[in-house]
Amino acid sequence: MKLGILGTGVIVQDVLSMINKIGIEKMVLLSTKRSEDRAKDLVEQYHLDGYYLDYEELLNSDVDTIYIGLPNYLHYEFGKKALEHHKHVIMEKPFTANTRELNELIKIAKENHLIMVEAVNIHHLPIFKKLKEEINRVGDIKIISFNYSQYSSRYDRFKQGIIENVFDYHKAGGALMDLNLYNLHGLVGLVGKPDKISYVANVERGIDTSGIVTLEYPSFKAICIGAKDCKAPLSLTIQGDLGAICMNKPLNSLDTFTFVDNKDQTITFGENMKEHRLYYEFVEFNRIINELDYETAEKMMETTKIVSEIIEEARKQAGIIFDNDKILA
Repeated sequence: MKLGILGTGVIVQDVLSMINKIGIEKMVLLSTKRSEDRAKDLVEQYHLDGYYLDYEELLNSDVDTIYIGLPNYLHYEFGKKALEHHKHVIMEKPFTANTRELNELIKIAKENHLIMVEAVNIHHLPIFKKLKEEINRVGDIKIISFNYSQYSSRYDRFKQGIIENVFDYHKAGGALMDLNLYNLHGLVGLVGKPDKISYVANVERGIDTSGIVTLEYPSFKAICIGAKDCKAPLSLTIQGDLGAICMNKPLNSLDTFTFVDNKDQTITFGENMKEHRLYYEFVEFNRIINELDYETAEKMMETTKIVSEIIEEARKQAGIIFDNDKILA
């Protein structure tokens, strides 16, 4: 894989901190003129093969894959251009702002025999795979409850009327598109598509600063709580008639979980996660693209589509307006 990396922000720097371990053939950055000094520093620090200031120039180079680590509202535009230049795409979450954009990109990728994957590391973590193996210990599932709540420093500015990307409905912001997306991805990865969903949210200035998604399955219920306007202890549980699985870290950084049976007997499962939490997904992305493993990529995209549909329905119910959706309510 020859990789073009878009952006120089926090998530890109997180990726760069471990990506040299993966054996990618070539890596270059795309930066803006304003961030050129940072790009130069990153190229030197992480021994990259250079940087570009013009996207067209990068797309006309010999890179075969584009990783998009830009703000949410730019995903569709930059992803579409990459596909039109016959590049595979690794997209940060959320893949797009709405299902219309997602479906269009899927169509272009299929027509051009290109691979697209969403960079949600949960599904590739060794401990999450172990969780999928051990979930039957709880017996018949009754309730799943995932809570990922963190107070955002940007919320203080938001209350003062200073609107940054994460709280901007023009730019696909909100708690649902950020923290609660991890809960939903984990839930769908474990138990599949729900029959019905509902969303109640705290909406301020047109955006959900926190909210609760309730999901109905044939034999159990699930709730996913995401908040950027308040902090709470991280708590994730899968309850069944034989016991419960308990976790105290968000799924995207999970490294252990405990099963507690109905007699209070406990078993703790932990994977010795020696590598960075993003390492495992990029190892798999590299393999999928090098081997042109369309089957695995399509399975991963099916999860992305389900989560996108859940989020879109939830936003409709909350009356959240996005410019590129016109109005979803």
